[in-house]
Amino acid sequence: MSHISTGVEYALHCMLYLTEQPHGVRDASVRDLSDLQGVPVDYVAKLFTKLHKAGLVVATEGAKGGFALARPPEQISVLDVVDAIDGEKPIFECREIRSRCAVFDADPPPWSTSGVCAVHAVMRNAEKRMREALAGDCLADLAARVVAKAPRGYGPQVVKWLDDRTTNRRVARAERHEEEPSES
Repeated sequence: MSHISTGVEYALHCMLYLTEQPHGVRDASVRDLSDLQGVPVDYVAKLFTKLHKAGLVVATEGAKGGFALARPPEQISVLDVVDAIDGEKPIFECREIRSRCAVFDADPPPWSTSGVCAVHAVMRNAEKRMREALAGDCLADLAARVVAKAPRGYGPQVVKWLDDRTTNRRVARAERHEEEPSES
């Protein structure tokens, strides 16, 4: 079972396309981002609702319309995205199994249940370290890794794909307006 949802992964990928050049654009529509990744538009819309509510993206207006990063990618940590999409859920929930040992005969001695469970303590420490690691990486770091890994033409290809879709939508809208009868 995954502790960090698939939604976090898709949200991060979408946000990477909003980090501007060389692999992204300033803003993009949810439909374009969903089509770009082959993910249902309703799913991506729900992710962007959460990202918007967390203050990580802002809605943009105008011909392009869509979403843009609410602050520079250097100021958005991976942990910000995890918390926005999944909430601050713990990776472990102690079930106090230590109090149910058969040798205690339903009456656990105080030493067995006092303080934090040793297993829980290890898990809390692991969660703390994981959150620190996620907070230490930002969207700009991820974007730099993509740039370093991808061929030089990838970024411009993505930007062109997104721009072409915007242009095609504008043309289609203009054609629809020309076909509408004018009121005299």
